[in-house]
Amino acid sequence: MKHLLTLLLLCVTVFFSSGVSVAQSEVPSAGDSRPNVMVFLVDDMGIMDTSVPFLTDADGKLRRYPLNDFYRTPAMERLAKQGIRFNQFCAMSVCSPTRNSIMTGQNAARHRATNWINPQRNNAGPHGAPDWNWAGLTKADLTLPGVLHASGYQTIHVGKGHFGPEQHEGAEPLNVGFDVNIAGAAFGAPGSYFGEQNYGLGTKRAHHAVPHLEKYHGTKTFLSEALTLEAKKQVTETVERGEPFYLYFSHYAVHAPFESDPRFAAHYKDSGKPANAQAFATLIEGMDKSLGDMLDHFDELGIAENTLVFFLGDNGTDAPLGHQHKVACAAPLRGKKGAHYEGGMRVPFIAAWAKPDPNNAFQHQVPIPAGAIQSQIAAVQDLFPTIVEVTQARVPKDHVVDGLRLQTLLSGKRDPGRPQTFLMHYPHGPHRSNYFTTWRDGDWKVIYHTLPEEPTTGGHIQFAGGHYELFNLANDPFESTNLAVTNPLQLVRMMDGLIAALEKHDALYPVDESGKELRPRLP
Repeated sequence: MKHLLTLLLLCVTVFFSSGVSVAQSEVPSAGDSRPNVMVFLVDDMGIMDTSVPFLTDADGKLRRYPLNDFYRTPAMERLAKQGIRFNQFCAMSVCSPTRNSIMTGQNAARHRATNWINPQRNNAGPHGAPDWNWAGLTKADLTLPGVLHASGYQTIHVGKGHFGPEQHEGAEPLNVGFDVNIAGAAFGAPGSYFGEQNYGLGTKRAHHAVPHLEKYHGTKTFLSEALTLEAKKQVTETVERGEPFYLYFSHYAVHAPFESDPRFAAHYKDSGKPANAQAFATLIEGMDKSLGDMLDHFDELGIAENTLVFFLGDNGTDAPLGHQHKVACAAPLRGKKGAHYEGGMRVPFIAAWAKPDPNNAFQHQVPIPAGAIQSQIAAVQDLFPTIVEVTQARVPKDHVVDGLRLQTLLSGKRDPGRPQTFLMHYPHGPHRSNYFTTWRDGDWKVIYHTLPEEPTTGGHIQFAGGHYELFNLANDPFESTNLAVTNPLQLVRMMDGLIAALEKHDALYPVDESGKELRPRLP
């Protein structure tokens, strides 16, 4: 009996030292004490790459556009119907910055992985910030899965990693807080989506061969399906052990190569779109099927009511429909992946319980109205504090978190005290848009180009190494009229905010030929 009491005291001590924040009156039991969480992250998916309308008209009513009728995403429609969608949710305009922001809760300007991470060489660019965080995440970094692991969650990584380059710690998701890694590596694009091609192994893209999926080699299992089967397996095993889980399901889709998913090709063959655009659409639909399969699987396991789902893209669209600075890929929005316009930074975001239940205790704590629209600005770094609070985890006070909790916005209400700002800093090139910073403050948006390479139309101001673009997104949501010349006082106000935000985040800057920092200047 003495030994039994000692063992029980030891277990209680370990539990309360693990970082879990619980009320004194209730000690959660394994499995049903805290909700499960799935972050369902889609690569290169913008806000218009779906049959779910996100944009609204001047009266705040949802409005469909032609691209909404081109794509087929019934599972996203299902999720949006039972939850809330955000139509001003922002991400960094390239992938690694967003992914590391989700992991740390910090804006990319602070964690300094400000470019996509080339797995094999430092891709700062000829004038790029020389000390940027090309190495990405390390074992020493505090991460969301690391915090959740310490709190008793099984942390599962399935799909694309891209947290750090080869021969660095961040290349392996197991080094940055995950208990399980399926298919995650240093690279961001798959060698192939086809099981018949062993997902790239043995092909000319073998350096991007997706790992851990050997059981599907030589089969007709498309990559999105293989990842789904593996995610379902990991969830089942975790539930059987009675443990809560954090599933970071990060699809390689819909990143290039644009290989057509044969399960859905017939849906787009008469669309009139180019072959690679049709293939892109099949990748979207295959990703959507994966989402639906996961929702069904949660229901079959009897955990759907206890599972909170966050669906989002990691940057704006890369749909092969046109130039990155024009209107085509994300029409009616301007721009695409890598761009400083809204098509490059606006992404779909849906939050919902996998199965709504008004009597569920977790859903009372985080109520999410069905079919709701949230129009306040939010961003990828906000996931970190939101999930930390939902899971009752703890974060050391010395870890800086730029993100803001989403709980009020998830309830469908406005949060009047919440700053309506977003900073996107890209001190790199050459890569589509080069050496730029954007700053949103409410309806206003300023873009500062450190080293403009091409003149822009619309009366831009240009001076010694830089120029400005200024837009009012309430009056001009598609960024067609540059107001930098006609509204100089507003331009100065916005540039003051941009410069202050960079300083607050201890940002790095591009450099000239002599190594001198090229900091933004007031006009």
